[in-house]
Amino acid sequence: MASSDTMSGPNEGYTTTPSAYGYRAKIGVIVPPTNTVNEAEWNRMAPEGISIHAARMPLHADTASADGKKLLYDDVKKATLDLVQARLDSIAYGCTAGSMVLPITELSEFMSEIAGRPCVTTAASIVSALRRLSISKVALATPYHQALNNHEIEFLAKTGIEVIHEQGLGIGGGGAHEYIQIAQTPESTILNHILSADRPEADAIVVSCTDFPVLNLIHDVECRIGKPVITSNQATFWAALRAAGIDDKLNGMGVLLSQ
Repeated sequence: MASSDTMSGPNEGYTTTPSAYGYRAKIGVIVPPTNTVNEAEWNRMAPEGISIHAARMPLHADTASADGKKLLYDDVKKATLDLVQARLDSIAYGCTAGSMVLPITELSEFMSEIAGRPCVTTAASIVSALRRLSISKVALATPYHQALNNHEIEFLAKTGIEVIHEQGLGIGGGGAHEYIQIAQTPESTILNHILSADRPEADAIVVSCTDFPVLNLIHDVECRIGKPVITSNQATFWAALRAAGIDDKLNGMGVLLSQ
C-alpha cells in the first residue's frame, strides 16, 4: 500500500460503482490544461479492469503564498467535485509543480475530505515512492527552467530528499505559453537528458513533470544505470493504484511498479 504521505482514508458513506471497463477500479486524475501525456501514459500503464477518468484545471505556479494557495485549492475543489460524480475509487492531482505543497499531506487530505475517497498528489507521490525504495539522494532531470527546478529542489529537501545534481531543458523560462512544448520533446533528447543527469552519488533519478513523455524509457534507463528511475506519472499512478486497493505488480515500467 502506498505511503500515508499521499493519501487519506475514504468516507464510509461513499459507494463506488464498477463500470464495463473499470470493473476492478476507476481512478480519476486532475491534469493541467495543456497536458497531453498524463492520460496517455496512465492508460498505457493501467492493468486490465482499471479505467482512467480525467478532469482539467488551470495551471498554478504559486503554491506558497496565501493568495496562490487559495486559488489552487479553489480550483482543486472544483475539479475534485466534478470527478466525484463518477464514483471513483481514488483521485490524483497530476501536476508536479502545482502540488508542491507543505505539509506534504495537506493537499491530498483536502481532496479526500471533498471526495470521500483516497486522494494522492504527484509531488507527495514522488516522495512516497522514494521512501518506499529507501532512497534519500537523487539526481533530478526535468524539462523545466531553473527557477522551477530550484523550487522542486527546495521542496524535496524539506521532505528529506537530497538532490545531488539537477538539470532542466529550460522550457517555461520565457513564460507559461512554452509549457505546451514539453510534450513535444523528442524521445532521444529526453533519453540523453536523463542519462547525463545521473551521478554516482545518486541512488535514483527523478524525472519530473507529468507532461514529459518518459514511460517508454524507464526500463531501458534503469537497465543502463542500474538504479531506479522515478517519474511523475509513474509515481502518481503507483500511488493512485495502491490507494484504490490495487496491488498488481507491473513489469517493464520501472522497479517501483514491479513491487
